[in-house]
Amino acid sequence: MFREEKISSQKMQRRQIWIYKIGKMEKIIELIDEHFGMRDFMRSDLTGKTLKEFMLKITNGFANGNKLYIFGNGGSSADAQHIASEFVGRFEKKDRKPLPAMALTTGSSILTSVSNDFSYDEIFSRQVRAYARKYDLLWGISTSGNSKNVINALEVGKKIRTFNLSFTGRDGGKIKELSDLNFNVPYENTARIQEMHELAYHIICKLIDDKYGK
Repeated sequence: MFREEKISSQKMQRRQIWIYKIGKMEKIIELIDEHFGMRDFMRSDLTGKTLKEFMLKITNGFANGNKLYIFGNGGSSADAQHIASEFVGRFEKKDRKPLPAMALTTGSSILTSVSNDFSYDEIFSRQVRAYARKYDLLWGISTSGNSKNVINALEVGKKIRTFNLSFTGRDGGKIKELSDLNFNVPYENTARIQEMHELAYHIICKLIDDKYGK
C-alpha cells in the first residue's frame, strides 16, 4: 500500500512538472510572437524613411567634422554605449575608419559627482555644455520619452544649436518634441520598445558601414 502511494505521488509530481513546463513554453512562445508581431511596424515605409534619415544626418555630420554624443538611462544607457562602440570600433566592416561618437553614460566619476553636487537630472546636460559645439549631434534614448536628464540635455542642445536625434517609445513624450529627428516605437511594453530600438540602431550602423566601408 505504501509503495503504491509513493508511486502515485511520484506520478503526480511528474505531471505537475510537465504542466509547469508546458505553461512556461506557452509563455515563451507568446513573448516571441509578441516580438515578431511588431514586424509590420518595423517594415513600414515610415520606419525605413526615418532610419535612412538618421544615417544621412549622422554621416553628413561626421563629414562636416561634427561629433555625436549619445545618452540614456538603464537599458538605454547600455544602448548608448553599444552604439558608440559600433562607431568608434566597427560594426561589420573591418576597413571602415573610426567615427567620432561618444556615450555620455560611461564616466562614473563625472556621473556620480554631478549627481552628488548638482542633480541626477543634470548628468547629461552638464556634459553637453562641456563637450558639444554648434552643429554637433545629440542622440537621446528613452523608452518613456520623458526621462528628465535626457530632456535637459536636449534643451541645452537647442541653445547650443546642436542637431537633436532621439529614440523613444509610447507617445514619444517631451523628448520627441525637442528632437529634430525622432524614431518612436508606439508601444507600451518597455522590453519590446528596447528590442525595436536595438534593431533600428543596428540597421543605422549597417547603413553607415556600407557608406564608409568598401
